Order: sequence, then C-alpha cells, then structure tokens
Amino acid sequence: MTIYVVNPNSSQNVTEGIDRAIDPMRAASPVPIEALTLAEGPPGIETQAHADGVVAPLLAHCATLETKASAFVIACYSDPGLAALREQSARPVLGIAEASILTAMTLGQRFGIISILSKSIPRHMRYVGAMGVLDRLAGDQPLEMGVLELADATRTFERLKVVGANLRDAAGADVLILGCAGMTAFRTDLEDHLGVPVVEPCQAATAMAIGRVAQQMTR
Repeated sequence: MTIYVVNPNSSQNVTEGIDRAIDPMRAASPVPIEALTLAEGPPGIETQAHADGVVAPLLAHCATLETKASAFVIACYSDPGLAALREQSARPVLGIAEASILTAMTLGQRFGIISILSKSIPRHMRYVGAMGVLDRLAGDQPLEMGVLELADATRTFERLKVVGANLRDAAGADVLILGCAGMTAFRTDLEDHLGVPVVEPCQAATAMAIGRVAQQMTR
C-alpha cells in the first residue's frame, strides 16, 4: 500500500520538487510515499479552466491506483477534484490547499498566501470563504510568475522575499503559505529570512495523510 501524491499538471520538474520536499517525511510514514505526474494535465494549473479540466483525468488516474493506495494527496493549490475524489475513493484524500490552511491556523492567528498570479487570488478567496475562515486570512498577494517561471530559483526567491515581507509587515500575517506546489524548494530559506512560520502545502498534506494512515492501522 502506498500514499500517492499526485501532481495534476504535466511538469515533471514540479513533481521532482514535490518529491524532494516530502522525502524527509518518508521515514515517519508507515507505508511508501510516491509522487506522480498526471500526464494529461497542462504544464501549469493557472486558471479555473485548468483546474476544472484536470478533474476527469485525475479521477480516472486515481481509480487505477485505488487497490494499491493507502491515501491520495492532490498536489495542486487549487485542490482540483478534491470533493469528487473523496466521493470516488474509499481512501483518505487530502488537498494541499485545504491542508496548508488548516496547518497554518495551528501556527499563527492570521495567515498570508503567496500566490503565483493575480488571477489566482479570486479562486483562492472563494476557497477560503467556502472553508469559513476568511477572518483568519491576512492577505493573498502574487509573485506574478507562472508555474514554469518558478524554475528560475534566483528570481523566484527574490519575489518570495518581497511578497512575504509585505504580507508580514503590511498585512499582519504571522504565518505564510506557499500557494503553489512549484514553490516547494523555498520553504526553509524563506522562513529563515522572514522569521515567521512558512507552510509548504505538499508537506502539510502529506503529513496529514501519514497521520490518517497511521491512525487507520491502529484500529
């Protein structure tokens, strides 16, 4: 049995970053953890249409893994297909956006989200509103960089420092969330630079998946 962390975009470099981010967690997991790429997905999920378009192939892909799965993690900050996969699967299903927000609220009073693009923000706001935690949101601000642009580590980190500092100082965020699975490499350095907790969503969701699987094994 395996925890499957599924990247719904088709960028293998994003999946490799996810795999590196969750690798230290494998030692704490009672089952193997495998990061997968959805080949049918777009190179980056940057719009509502992208998020909606990957739901059907994501469900089909996960259906082929059901008998081997201990849990599924949807590794995209839009949590595409989260409710549908929970309906389809008998396994625990975690979405990285939901998991990161829940985790952030255990680390601080007001969380800030660092988005990739301005057009991501309305989608995030709808989701935070649906979770009923808008009063805990300090702000959501963009890097104005697409998923593929995040591969430029120097430029990405410079933008993360600027946007993160603004969320901390101007918006009053005392914990930050990296609002894209393509930002996995920067959590520790950004946390050290800004002096506030930084939540990497793939790690947050994988930690919850490990906990759910361990809990089930004690029944």
